Amino acid sequence: MAMTQEQIERYSRHIILKEVGVKGQKKLLEGSVLIIGAGGLGAPAALYLAAAGVGHIGIVDADEVDLSNLQRQVIHTTADLGKAKVKSAEETMKAINPDVTVTTYRRFVDASNIRELIREYDFIIDGTDNFPAKFLINDACVLEEKPFSHAGIIRFQGQLMTYVPGEGPCYRCVFKNPPPKDAVPTCKQAGVIGAMAGTIGTLQAMEAIKYLIGSGDLLTGKLMTYDALKMEFRKITLHKDCNCAVCGEHPVILNPIDYEQEVCEETQGRFAIREDRT
Repeated sequence: MAMTQEQIERYSRHIILKEVGVKGQKKLLEGSVLIIGAGGLGAPAALYLAAAGVGHIGIVDADEVDLSNLQRQVIHTTADLGKAKVKSAEETMKAINPDVTVTTYRRFVDASNIRELIREYDFIIDGTDNFPAKFLINDACVLEEKPFSHAGIIRFQGQLMTYVPGEGPCYRCVFKNPPPKDAVPTCKQAGVIGAMAGTIGTLQAMEAIKYLIGSGDLLTGKLMTYDALKMEFRKITLHKDCNCAVCGEHPVILNPIDYEQEVCEETQGRFAIREDRT
């Protein structure tokens, strides 16, 4: 595919990088990323992926923009209050870069539909904030052989890792199973500094970009942690578990599982599991 003069100008700062160049930029334009969650992590990831020229970006979320979201979910504005998050995100991404095709999914993601949702995308970003969703995404990506970026944030701390099929441990290798209900505080209970979402979500976008262009070292087999108060990044080496229930030598999880757990009342990531409203 030939790039237009406008595209050459738009992406000129990418093109002059030897690690990207015209070839790498074309890979971005031809690439696709699915972001599960238009909240704190998904918002900055979506902004930078759109600006970078990733050709097809899918975004999944069933919620509407709430006032408490705006402290960290920078893809939405005050004028978007009450609007579907996927619609608000789509409008902002298209305003930044009309080159990008945005597919929105205003729905709950669960074991019945996640494999179909992720199947057509090259890379998946986990922008959720609850453990059932994270295990659901991990298991589906392992089963569909899809690379993905996991991340989590709370208070002034964040972490992320990347899974690539056949190249390192998955999320379940490291964390095994979701913790018991109420064992870990929700974001409403514990709080999170808004800029933390920007830091970690942008790193997730960087992982997706590196994967698409085939340049640089991904966080496969590594867990990166960030302490904003101490301004410290650390990388911890992770190891594949040969007995992992989903990616081990004798897997017992052959389909994604819907775990039950209370989700954050602030609405970030609430799409990931169905709530019992009876």
